[in-house]
Amino acid sequence: MTLRKFGSPHLYVQGAGALDELPAVVEQSGRIPLLVADGVVLGLFRERIAALLGSDVSFAEFSGECTAEEIDKVATEVRSKGADVVIGMGGGKAIDVAKGAASLCGLPVVIVPSIASNDSPTSRLSVLYTAEHVIDSVRMMPRNPEAVIVDTQIIASAPVRFFVAGLGDALSKRFEVEEAVRAGASNFFGGRQTLLVQRLAETCFEILITHGPGAAKAVEENRVTPELEDVVEAVVLMSGLAFENGGLSIAHSLTRGLSAVPALADRLHGEQVAFGLLVQLVLQGGQEELLARLAALYAGIGLPTSLAALGAGREDAAIIAQTACDSAPYIGNFRSAVTPVTLEQAILRLAT
Repeated sequence: MTLRKFGSPHLYVQGAGALDELPAVVEQSGRIPLLVADGVVLGLFRERIAALLGSDVSFAEFSGECTAEEIDKVATEVRSKGADVVIGMGGGKAIDVAKGAASLCGLPVVIVPSIASNDSPTSRLSVLYTAEHVIDSVRMMPRNPEAVIVDTQIIASAPVRFFVAGLGDALSKRFEVEEAVRAGASNFFGGRQTLLVQRLAETCFEILITHGPGAAKAVEENRVTPELEDVVEAVVLMSGLAFENGGLSIAHSLTRGLSAVPALADRLHGEQVAFGLLVQLVLQGGQEELLARLAALYAGIGLPTSLAALGAGREDAAIIAQTACDSAPYIGNFRSAVTPVTLEQAILRLAT
């Protein structure tokens, strides 16, 4: 019998003003921090971070794509500055570069998301892309981040598109975990799914479907509300724990194919996953009521309800399906065998 396994960050902190907790959190892991962020995030927060952490902090600018070369470059900066703890601040790709560099250097990492566009902050995974923005591979750190600090005032001040993409990424977890369990697949720790993670995925979905639109409205108005706090917890913490401890299925497999379409290079991960979830439900069959419910939700908050709305055409369906089947490691986490033909047919059901 396979052992049940569950992993998570050592500490999770969330709320308006949570960034002020950074010095105390970093002190538990090291004395010489290096913060990784892109130019926009550095422009917004460099002075505040320097004031919080003092003269020992240094900075490495993320170039914009999480590639093996970028991780190597940042790791070199970490070593040259003598850092003993890495901080990743920004969106998913900047965070993944920080995780990858920390892993290469054998150092702990603290994550500070500036947007809630996906559930990467809590996991030990880094998704690597090619320079052409195509998903290349996934690396795993030896352990999860030491801490995740989510300042909801920062999240509420970011563009709402990123927040909506986070909803799209998180909505899939209930259904992907269900399929992974049904298929007898191991989670990302190589174990069986706990009962806890299955309930967590269900709770995540219920929070998003009930409070997602209201939370998105709060972000549009740059307001932190109780509803926003609940949805941020679902998007960042619940969804992150669910995918890593539960497993993934068709919705995330499809991102391998979608990233291979040049026209979709500017589409956010969560926007792609949102469409992938619809495709997964078509493949499951008998989900018309749920598909209609999700389509209405998507239309209300700005997620794509079709391949055309995502920005691709019917002619792209075959390459999307073939690439997903060829390269996604969790394409088999499903109740029945998925082939390029059946996947293409499901995609075409949602072409327009």
